Amino acid sequence: MDSSRQKQHYADIHDAYEAHYYDASSMRYRSRFIYDWLFDRIDLSNASIADLACGSGHNSLAVMERFSGVRTVGFDISEPACASYQRTTGNAAQVLDLTRPAEIKEQFDGAIVVGGLHHCVMDLGQTLRNIAAMVKPGGHLLMMEPSADFALNVVRDKWYASDKYFDAPTEQALSHDAILKQASPYFEGEAVRYFGGLAYFLILNSLIMRVPLGAKPVLWPIVKPIEVALGGIPWSGMYPCFLAKWKRTAVPVSGAATVR
Repeated sequence: MDSSRQKQHYADIHDAYEAHYYDASSMRYRSRFIYDWLFDRIDLSNASIADLACGSGHNSLAVMERFSGVRTVGFDISEPACASYQRTTGNAAQVLDLTRPAEIKEQFDGAIVVGGLHHCVMDLGQTLRNIAAMVKPGGHLLMMEPSADFALNVVRDKWYASDKYFDAPTEQALSHDAILKQASPYFEGEAVRYFGGLAYFLILNSLIMRVPLGAKPVLWPIVKPIEVALGGIPWSGMYPCFLAKWKRTAVPVSGAATVR
C-alpha cells in the first residue's frame, strides 16, 4: 500500500492533533505517566537523539528539559509536522518514511518514538531495520505504543475502522513481545510497562474521545489519582498501551542503506 495515503491523512488532521495532544493537560499526562518512566535510570546528557514520528517536537522538548547538552533531530512522514518541529525546538527535522528503505546519514546515541511505530505496520520489519541503522550499538530506543494485548483491542480495531481521525489500513495496535522478537537481533528488551486508564482516554486522547479542550483542566485533577491508583495491576490485558526500553546490540543491519 502506498504510504502517501497516511502522509495525506496526517497532514489533514495536523492542526486538530496538535491542539489536543500537546496542550497543557496532555503534557502533564505525558510527564507523569510516560516520560517519568521512560527516562528513569537513563542518562541522555550530551547525547544525540533521533525523535521518530516527531510531530511538533514536544517529546524532544521533554528530553532537552530533563537532560543537559542533548541534541535532537526530528523525523516524520509529514512536511507540516517537520516544519512545526523546527519552529518548536529550533532543531533540524527531516521528512522520512520509515517503512521504506532509507539512506541513513547519521547514527544517534538513542531514539525515542511516542505513538509512531503503530503507524508503520505496512512494513514494520523495514521500519525496525531503519531504526536499528540509526542507533549506535549500546544506545537506547524508548517507545510508547498502543498494546494489542489490551483485552478490549477488538473494540479498538472497530473504532479505528469507523473514526475519521484514524486511518485503519495503515495503523494498528502492537504486541510488545511480538515486535521485540521481530526486532531481534538488532535490539534486546530491557524493560516494559503496561499503562493507561481514564486519564489516558479523557486527557491524552481527548481528540478521539471528543472531549472539549476547555474541559481538560477541570478533568485532570479528578482522573489523575484514579490513573495512579489503578496503575499497578499486574495484567497486561488491563491496559491499552505499553512503554518499553530497548537497547541496540552490535549486530550490523541488513536491509537498510549503509550509514554514512
